[in-house]
Amino acid sequence: MSALGAVEAAAAAGGVSLFRPLGAEDGEQRPAEIESLCMNCFRTGVTRLLLARIPFFREVIVSSFACDTCAWSNAEIQSAGRIQEQGVRYVLAVASRQDMNREVVKTDCATVRIPELDFEIPAFSQKGVLTTIEGIIDRAVAGLEQDQPVRRATDEEVARKIDEFIGKLKQLKEVHSPFTFVLDDPSGNSFVENPQAPRKDDALVVTHYRRTPEQAAALGLEGEELDERPADSAEDLRNEVLQFNTNCPECNAPASTNMKLVQIPHFKEVIIMATNCDSCGHRTNEVKSGGAIEPQGTRITLQITDPSDMTRDVLKSETCSVEIPELEFELGMGALGGKFTTLEGLLKDIRELVERNPFTLGDSSTPSKTEKLQEFIGKLQEIIEGKTKAHIIMDDPAGNSYLQNTYAPEEDPELRVERYERTFEQNEDLGLNDMRTEGYEADGAAGR
Repeated sequence: MSALGAVEAAAAAGGVSLFRPLGAEDGEQRPAEIESLCMNCFRTGVTRLLLARIPFFREVIVSSFACDTCAWSNAEIQSAGRIQEQGVRYVLAVASRQDMNREVVKTDCATVRIPELDFEIPAFSQKGVLTTIEGIIDRAVAGLEQDQPVRRATDEEVARKIDEFIGKLKQLKEVHSPFTFVLDDPSGNSFVENPQAPRKDDALVVTHYRRTPEQAAALGLEGEELDERPADSAEDLRNEVLQFNTNCPECNAPASTNMKLVQIPHFKEVIIMATNCDSCGHRTNEVKSGGAIEPQGTRITLQITDPSDMTRDVLKSETCSVEIPELEFELGMGALGGKFTTLEGLLKDIRELVERNPFTLGDSSTPSKTEKLQEFIGKLQEIIEGKTKAHIIMDDPAGNSYLQNTYAPEEDPELRVERYERTFEQNEDLGLNDMRTEGYEADGAAGR
């Protein structure tokens, strides 16, 4: 157990609160004094620790060090609690001298900004401190003035500009005109006093926010921050593979289906689902659109001129038909289902689908049919290998199919994308003719 933990346990056993409210009226509040090494002259100095509770805030540890030998001193403040679940940002409109006397708890990971001067005290550039707004400004002025003699000797222009800025900081203390004081602490342990507490202070705006991954990493909480994120957030769904139990479509044995949300560049989000059966080895994958049916259908035409075209990404929805005019071949809606693959993968799936046609195998086949089938497969294989130029047309009335533009965001000279109005028959196939999304409440009430 640490020394602070032992003191807390002893205080709890005696029924005495270790952290007393911070105030000048408490005559019993005394700091603890500990002899410690001075890091300036390496003699013995005195460290004083004061455990206090700030009203309407939380417990803090105020420490100071003083050395009688070399007169070196130091002071800082630390939170006695843990890092809070959310960061905090205080925005105060300073309009009077009274506002300059507000108490401020600034931890070492907090950032101070004064937008009117474009001034900022970065995080981890100072120790934590219990002071006032005027004290924050005085400390900043002292830090800027510290190396001014050296600057005046080496670079007078820079020293002159810093002197001008120091003058502006000192003028802020007189509050001749209002300014904004911003205190931003991702740990949530900084504080700006509200003199009207527990009533609301109209001049002070307090905002709690969720830390960014960079802020969490700076605080050493990167892993914890990821665990604290809501499980149903859109960002988590994009980074997480969901799994649910199902049955194998071949042997009906228990299997698992993996599902992931994927963002296709220059298109939209899709849902990829894959099932793998450990019993029979059957594998299947399917792609579903992550959005609604588009207002217009899409017809995509690609002229295959180079073997590299085979590497283009292809999203074929279950409502998309595929046509290869040079082979007089057309694959209707629903065949092969939804797929997210490459153009080569799509053509190979088409080849396997044709090869498995039961009417061209075994006793059902005839020599003429088998010969035509082999001729078709040979021509298709030449297209896959890039030996024959051809066109591939993907026609999707739902508008949810995609063929990669390798020149994006520029125009692709080999790719043409057309939008068209669906026919009545296409809307009928998609179930849109009888679908009503507006005005159905009135019809339902009239039918009662």
